[in-house]
Amino acid sequence: MGMATTMSTPLRFHPMKTETPDVKAAGKYRIEALAKGLDVLRLFDESVTQLKLRDICDRTGIPMPTAFRVVATLEEGGFVERLPDGSIRPGVAVLPLGSAALRGSSLVQLSERPLRLLAEETGETVNLGVLRGSDVLYLARIRNADLVTANIQVGSTLPAPLTSMGKLLLAHLDEAEVAQALAGFDFSRAAGPRAARSLDELLPRLRETREQGYAVQDEEVAAGLRSVAAPVFGADGLPVAAINIAVASTRHGLEALLGPFLDKLRATADEIGLRLRAS
Repeated sequence: MGMATTMSTPLRFHPMKTETPDVKAAGKYRIEALAKGLDVLRLFDESVTQLKLRDICDRTGIPMPTAFRVVATLEEGGFVERLPDGSIRPGVAVLPLGSAALRGSSLVQLSERPLRLLAEETGETVNLGVLRGSDVLYLARIRNADLVTANIQVGSTLPAPLTSMGKLLLAHLDEAEVAQALAGFDFSRAAGPRAARSLDELLPRLRETREQGYAVQDEEVAAGLRSVAAPVFGADGLPVAAINIAVASTRHGLEALLGPFLDKLRATADEIGLRLRAS
């Protein structure tokens, strides 16, 4: 596919750095029942909203009697709930945990004021996101009430190949890393009329994005929606996140996105990067 050879010295996207844990020490303090409960909660995401107990056993390898007790304990705490047909889904108790984690992120905290000013200056929806596998995870969102889109909110994910933020972050990976990130990705998920329908179709768009330093989404997520994204760089010169401006295609054409909006977007991304590197 040739992507790695046409991109000059591609950057690597590293969303976070962690120290290597002491595996032996970690194992010494491991609470097995708690670990099993967390394994169950990790099964759920936007594409898997409910599961039968048998599905939970099959996916985690937890024996049925143990899984029953784990689910019952989570249900008692409100972390899962049981539907009339016996299916299990996340409960309301998990919501404050996710919101607190996102609000507590230094990236989110440092981005809040610049993003709010950008939203006020443009009158449009602005977002902050990071790459998680083949998806973009939304960490912050200031929404223009006139923007008609899917119900996207903080904590939501969208397929990275279809979004401006996702394409921007994918563009800073080399060919092998893109292939790994998108392994198993179903391009038929694309709802927008201009979305890439295969990896081969996506790669040239990523090359273009890498060269120009910003990414455009032109009715790829959904008809009637456009956006432009810019990178937020960390202390090591690598992109740690992306921000974008999302608009209705009936209100703004690409010219507006690539004119004053892009200038303001880049300035905001640079300010967030400066704040992050100084923290």
